[in-house]
Amino acid sequence: MADGGGWQRRAFIGSFTAAGGPGIVTAAVAPDTGALTLLSSLDGLSDPSYLALAPDGDTLYAVSETAEGTVAAYRVTGDRPEPVGRPVRVGGGPTHLGLYDGHVLTADYGSGSVTAVPLRPDGGLAGPASGALRHTGAGPHTRRQQGPHAHQVQADPSGRWVVSVDLGTDSVRVCTLTGGTPVPHREIALRPGSGPRHLAFHPDGTHAYVVNELAPTVTVCRWDASDGLLKPLTEVQVLADAPAGDAYPSGIVVSPDGRFVWTATRGEDVLSTFAVDGDELRLLATVPCGGHWPRAIAESGGYLYVANERSGDVTWFALDAETGLPRRGGGGPGPASVKVAAASCVVFG
Repeated sequence: MADGGGWQRRAFIGSFTAAGGPGIVTAAVAPDTGALTLLSSLDGLSDPSYLALAPDGDTLYAVSETAEGTVAAYRVTGDRPEPVGRPVRVGGGPTHLGLYDGHVLTADYGSGSVTAVPLRPDGGLAGPASGALRHTGAGPHTRRQQGPHAHQVQADPSGRWVVSVDLGTDSVRVCTLTGGTPVPHREIALRPGSGPRHLAFHPDGTHAYVVNELAPTVTVCRWDASDGLLKPLTEVQVLADAPAGDAYPSGIVVSPDGRFVWTATRGEDVLSTFAVDGDELRLLATVPCGGHWPRAIAESGGYLYVANERSGDVTWFALDAETGLPRRGGGGPGPASVKVAAASCVVFG
């Protein structure tokens, strides 16, 4: 991200405007404590629930998680992102987005599709969607899996493939782009009824971890980038004991050194820490997430950040470099959260 006059690193927070959220929030990140300081908010897009930054940090993208579904681009030049052009229509209820091969891709939960929108050389949206892939199938959960629900889309570490995670069909699809349209390469089935939500790759490029929303577990997989093949190996519980009530895992993050994996679970409102041991994950501990209904988590600079949707805040935790365990705040006397109504995600530039 351009310096623009010596200002600190920035965090960008998405939120649900329909639930009182302020839209897209910009915050400064203190390098010594990880603390966030709110700087500005931008409310021109309805329900910007998920955000993504271009690799150069100069352009921010946001989905509008509404029935119509759009994606928007913003130029990052200071304390407040500035809209670039007009939002572009995608599928219904987009919940996630990622960048791949000169396009921004959206995972459209409502319509069960992945949509591609071409980008201009300067990072702006080049025009209408160039193509879409509509998922098909269903799962055994009668209320949540009556049809496809694409929940996440991202490029793999090699940059050769796109993977999309579908909660409704209990599967992960591996795709490429042809003429601006997502084209399926293969579909990998996960355990029926697990409800996969998000996938995170290990830095070694040969493992991936899928957090499952309908069964509070993580599926450990092998990833073969040469053939675009995801192979499920084992499934690990995210909680040490049976949940007391509702338990819906949401986010998953792998540490930059590949030694640990963290997940967040709504309802139980906890963060789980796992040690990575080859093809296995070992649950180390769970700690309270510092709020209610942790919708997403992100790691940055040795800190773990949690967007707590229903308590309306973003909390942060210092990560022990040896044990991987989160400790609320940065270890100092200052606050360990900021208020952001209906917070839904955090990304860093």
